[in-house]
Amino acid sequence: QVQLVESGGGLVQPGGSLRLSCAASVTIFSLYDLGWYRQVPGKQRELVAAITRLGNTNYADSVKGRFTISRDNAKNTVYLQMNSLKPEDTAVYYCWTTFNGVGYWGQGTQVTVSS
Repeated sequence: QVQLVESGGGLVQPGGSLRLSCAASVTIFSLYDLGWYRQVPGKQRELVAAITRLGNTNYADSVKGRFTISRDNAKNTVYLQMNSLKPEDTAVYYCWTTFNGVGYWGQGTQVTVSS
């Protein structure tokens, strides 16, 4: 059973920064590809950033140059550093991983960008 627990969300002013963390309860964290998605009410969940087991990354066009995904295999944790936040970044952010063809989600953490 894979469990993902996000933390680090909150309220921030436009232009501010937040760092999200996702701790995974897995045996060999380094074998997992990981990602961050976000969702706003009435819209589909969308990929924000992903990082493979080899450390390769990809980002949604809307966050390129502002967000950085990283992982610490020693801590079983994946991070999303979010800088220059905009009101349109407001969403519930979810951590994701997959193993043996099964996808797993965290419970989500709210990020609100507002003055």
